[in-house]
Amino acid sequence: MPPLTAQQLERFDRQGYLFFPNLLDPERDLKPIIEEYHGVLDQLAAEMYAKEEISSQYEELPFEQRLIKIYQETGKVQAQYFDFHLPPHQTKKDTPGWWGPAVFNALRNDKILDVIESLIGGEIYSNPIQHVRMKPPEHLTPIDPKTGLPQIAATPWHQDNGVGTPEVDNTEMITVWFPLKDATVENGCLEILPGSHRQGLLVHCPTGKKNKLAGLGIPEDQFPVDEMMPMPMKAGGALVFGRRLIHGSLANKSNEVRWSFDLRYNPVGQATGRDSLPGFIARSRKNPSSGLRDWRAWRQMWHDCRERLAEHPVATYNRWNAEDPVCA
Repeated sequence: MPPLTAQQLERFDRQGYLFFPNLLDPERDLKPIIEEYHGVLDQLAAEMYAKEEISSQYEELPFEQRLIKIYQETGKVQAQYFDFHLPPHQTKKDTPGWWGPAVFNALRNDKILDVIESLIGGEIYSNPIQHVRMKPPEHLTPIDPKTGLPQIAATPWHQDNGVGTPEVDNTEMITVWFPLKDATVENGCLEILPGSHRQGLLVHCPTGKKNKLAGLGIPEDQFPVDEMMPMPMKAGGALVFGRRLIHGSLANKSNEVRWSFDLRYNPVGQATGRDSLPGFIARSRKNPSSGLRDWRAWRQMWHDCRERLAEHPVATYNRWNAEDPVCA
């Protein structure tokens, strides 16, 4: 992909984001990921069936319906089984996760890295704050008995460097968000507040009085919520934004799973915000051989990390306090 134009760079500086309606090819870039996750779901179904947690493996169902059925019958959203991230203080030696070749190739996709290079230069680090999101319809999602909320719901409004340690505040972290299937307003696409990155980092409140959703979120009285802009996009589209852009996701009110990746990158040598987790050099123009090319080595890094976290958990990545005056 050619470098970003001066106009695109000016827009990113002014608005805090860029939208690419056709950055990725659904057949070449997305289909291998989808096919790989079909295999992951096969493994999950077989494992749950062997434990007698489900009455059938539901092999006759399409992927999304099968996923929802397993979630419903087990009473649990099995999101960690598919994710390529680990929870800091809840990781055990048998905590599941998926670090397969198609996911690794997505992290190193040249079209994505070309955009990132135009924004932060040619020394690119794959930041470990990364996720796959398979968000089922809220009305079909198991409820968390502690909160009374769906176990996966709308994502609170936040800034990405607000969910990392303070060391990440000076990191030029870039997020790349893209759907595996079309993302719509009905099934819970992202919403963003253009230009909000210029406000600086805002206080993020834990779930509670000012944030009714699960996770950290910026209280709605701290920014103009009515100016939030939905970002529906077709599969192949991608949204690229900086670390301080306010964003979140809508509730999934459809009958389908909203499926997306959110990946992050920063210049080599800068703090990742979760330094207990493994990242890697995705591209280096100065020293090309330093880039990681073996997905098995990447997977082993996460397996080793899982062993460490199981024995030496990180208390939290959360720097925010519910007693902050903004949250009270």
